[in-house]
Amino acid sequence: MSVLAIVLTTLLCTVLVIALAANLATTEKRLLYRPRRLYTSGDADFRRALGILLGPPLVSGNRITGLINGPQIYPAMLNAIRTAQVNITFESFVFRDAIGATFVAELADAARRGVRVHMLLDWLGSRTMDSRLLAAARVAGCDLQIYHPPSWYHLGRLNNRTHRKLLVIDGKLEFTGGAGMGVEWCDGCAGLPPWRDSHFKAEGPVVAQMQAVFVDNWIKATGRVLHGCEYFPRLPDDVGNMDAQMFGSSPVGGSESMHLMVLLALTAARTSIDIENAYFVPDKLTIEALCSAARRGVRVRIVVPGRYTDARVGRWAAQGLYGALLEAGVRLYEYQPTMMHSKVLVIDGLWSSVGSSNFDDRSFRLNDEANLNVFSEDLAREQIRLIDADIGLSRAMVLKKWRSRQIGRRVSERLALLLRSQL
Repeated sequence: MSVLAIVLTTLLCTVLVIALAANLATTEKRLLYRPRRLYTSGDADFRRALGILLGPPLVSGNRITGLINGPQIYPAMLNAIRTAQVNITFESFVFRDAIGATFVAELADAARRGVRVHMLLDWLGSRTMDSRLLAAARVAGCDLQIYHPPSWYHLGRLNNRTHRKLLVIDGKLEFTGGAGMGVEWCDGCAGLPPWRDSHFKAEGPVVAQMQAVFVDNWIKATGRVLHGCEYFPRLPDDVGNMDAQMFGSSPVGGSESMHLMVLLALTAARTSIDIENAYFVPDKLTIEALCSAARRGVRVRIVVPGRYTDARVGRWAAQGLYGALLEAGVRLYEYQPTMMHSKVLVIDGLWSSVGSSNFDDRSFRLNDEANLNVFSEDLAREQIRLIDADIGLSRAMVLKKWRSRQIGRRVSERLALLLRSQL
């Protein structure tokens, strides 16, 4: 090999290493210490801290309604699209197959009848969607943008995906939660039932905060701002009796917001913590917060996917972390019937956080996420009822059995945990 070839090869390898490092690195300093326990979930200071530290304040007069699994979620969203009169904003990560095609058709119909339709789809999550259907939506009048497509001059953002799930109708009605647009949520796959997931319909002043979360990423994708009374109409503050806030997190601004919210909530728990999450690979601080809560007498229950998962490496990493949690008294359950995809956190039967965020580094530091926080005993009671039912369909993890797992599984867990920052 000539000297020139060696030099060129070395330069190419160097560029690739630098590009990979830039792609995997986060841009902001991470939380290094758990917040001190200064209040409980029922204290006014907890409410104040959520508003001050996370950004938007809590607003009252909202109604939040839960929707369970695709057969409930999709018809409610599609019916809402059909009622739109002024504008629709829609943001999603997973967007594919026949379900994606159904939503494209309805959104295109809305555009043809004069509704302004703004669609923001993540490149990675929508890459298998038929490009002809997306082109047809644009022809119909939809303003459809792809979030962070591959680009050699923007390699550093390739690892930053929008994981948000948002649909806002006329600035007055909003849907958010864990469900993407795919057949697994509606019909299941491989002979299994539909994926277990929770989505939520919101009405009231909090919808304006949800719209603002969408506009945040719309500006990043297009450089244009959506504003005015068409997108932010005056909203009644007596639709319901729930206090709520909607906030977004992103590695380019407020990357630690989601992580901070989780730590504040776990630290404030007084009697109970109930979690359902699809990708549960918590960092050291989150594990410490969960264990600390269990040791001070808080009942901590966590439901995660069992053998039916679309992220086997993530499951191995999670199982490698079970020991410390079980030793502290945390109750862990693996859901058996199908994939568990919910993202629900309930504290003390009083406060719930629902939305797109998982319990992992990817959601806490790499992805754009959005969560709806709600103070409502009624909503919390309903989520705990669903979690109780899911626990009845789950297998409880036992510390003695975990300690006696096979060598091969231990090796898989160790290797998976090496990728923890990307899971």
